Amino acid sequence: MMSNCIRVLCNADIREGFQLGKDASLPETSVHSPQFPSGGRGASLGGKPASQRRILAFFAGKMHGYLRPILLKHWENKDPDMKIVGRMRKSSYIHHMKSSKYCICARGYEVNSPRLVEAIMYGCVPVIISDNFVPPFFEVLNWEKFAVFVLEKDIPNLKTILLSISERRYVVMQQRVNQVRKHFLWHNVPLKYDVFHMILHSIWYNRVFQM
Repeated sequence: MMSNCIRVLCNADIREGFQLGKDASLPETSVHSPQFPSGGRGASLGGKPASQRRILAFFAGKMHGYLRPILLKHWENKDPDMKIVGRMRKSSYIHHMKSSKYCICARGYEVNSPRLVEAIMYGCVPVIISDNFVPPFFEVLNWEKFAVFVLEKDIPNLKTILLSISERRYVVMQQRVNQVRKHFLWHNVPLKYDVFHMILHSIWYNRVFQM
């Protein structure tokens, strides 16, 4: 019976029936190969240190869903600090993530986006613009310590919101992004605290919570 099942969902959308305390939120990631699921041998994770990230906010991607066109309408080619564009070559995309303070993780057709995990992979503080989204591993990770949540209606105020974050707080958040990265990595053979174990922990936690 589905009512007794714990669902593990990428589309962790409260409006679509995701149940807090019962279901588990799954990070949306790109698996590159069975041998190196989080990237090639010696994959270049991380990025520039906080002091060398010159771009305030970055987004590039396809215009999936209703929100991303709104984001581009307000910010594309409007401000040199806000690198908000449509599609971009993969190499340039990764370079910008490694060089930006904040990476915009705007919902597409669904509330989740692979940009959330990509931002963490490259040391970029995620800015989640997706109402009703439940982030992965929220049972144990305090997302507000290393990510920024912006309401969809506040897209016009995006730069003001980001600039209101002090440099000191940003540096701490960026350090925490690097600290939580291990929880979002896939390995050919699972390692302690990696994404495989985090998913199992979420299922266990919600089962205990139900009991």
